[in-house]
Amino acid sequence: MAIDGIQAPSPPSQSQSISHFGQPRHFYVAVDRLQFKMQTLVDLLGEAGRHTCLPMVVCCSSRDELDAVSSVVSNLPYISFSSLYSDLVEAERTRILVKFREATVSWNQNVSAQLGDDSETGKDEQKSLMIVVTDACLPVLASGESPISARVLINYALPMKKETYMRRIATCLAADGVVINMVVGGEVVTLKSIEESSNLFIAEMPINVSEIL
Repeated sequence: MAIDGIQAPSPPSQSQSISHFGQPRHFYVAVDRLQFKMQTLVDLLGEAGRHTCLPMVVCCSSRDELDAVSSVVSNLPYISFSSLYSDLVEAERTRILVKFREATVSWNQNVSAQLGDDSETGKDEQKSLMIVVTDACLPVLASGESPISARVLINYALPMKKETYMRRIATCLAADGVVINMVVGGEVVTLKSIEESSNLFIAEMPINVSEIL
């Protein structure tokens, strides 16, 4: 999954590693061609999404992209998902966000018990929970909305600007969560620019996704 043209940054020093403990970890997965992007997402979710009650967010750049991702994810039996879009009624938006935040509490506090005793957990409750969202519909922290605080944030569409990348993290990701950036072709340059301007370390995602969850 290496990306041509990207040189891996120097590994963080021991002091850097200590200072970044508990902060988000950033990874990228290279997609050879645009037409393989959706299948790569399905493959990724086939691993990550099978973790009981794992709360995930997938960020898209447009409504068309959101609809395409939602259509595919709806066929995955191990994921319960909802979409946030501009013409969604406020009551439904609130319901989706409340349900998702409850899932993050379940993951953070009770996941060990749930993994160890599936007999007490209904089939729907065993599924990973996912929100698919565009940038226009992210929580507005300045207006008093709470962050989503997912365990995993997948940037299906890599943002073009550092500010958008950082806003997604602030509104979608738990403090010690995982960011997975899907990168196609020329987006290598964009990823490198975000990495350098944000002082981040974005590593290649390991083949076994479970290693980073």
